[in-house]
Amino acid sequence: MTAKRRWPGIALEAGLWIVVLGLLGYRIGPQVAAALGVGTGAVAAPDVRIETLAGERVHLRDLRGQVVLVSFWATWCPPCRYEMPGFQRTYEAYRDRGFTIIGLSVDRAGRRVVEGFLEERGITYPVAMATAEATRAFGAGNQLPTSFLIDATGRIRHTVKGVFLETALARAVERLLAERDAEEAAP
Repeated sequence: MTAKRRWPGIALEAGLWIVVLGLLGYRIGPQVAAALGVGTGAVAAPDVRIETLAGERVHLRDLRGQVVLVSFWATWCPPCRYEMPGFQRTYEAYRDRGFTIIGLSVDRAGRRVVEGFLEERGITYPVAMATAEATRAFGAGNQLPTSFLIDATGRIRHTVKGVFLETALARAVERLLAERDAEEAAP
């Protein structure tokens, strides 16, 4: 086989590898960045108001001083279902230190479907139905799940589109809580 005949196959294979590595970087990059604290584009989080399914009214600015994960999800979304148990474990591990989660369901099936889903899976962190205002303010309507990790000063430090792995979330939360504690201890 001559070099001219092999060249198209080599070029095609190289192109495929570039696409695969690009997609992998697109999906894994935000996980690594969150875990390591790299590329923290810190922009102010939108100041939205929600009412949780439990009836609690939450104004996002009132959560300053805490590390907050705002996660847009749906009951019919397989990646959302996959990440939620890890969110629950992280919530249980760090909530006493100042971490909370606000899950915002985009389900159109209604509140009862969401409540049944959460009860069946043992999800206890605060969840609300996503409002058009919150979805628009965060710009989260296109891909599920989409999560925003907000530091104690109210800045979005990390955005993860797709599954936010438990190990990456836990490391990011630990780091942001340590930052908050160091700032509070500084004179």
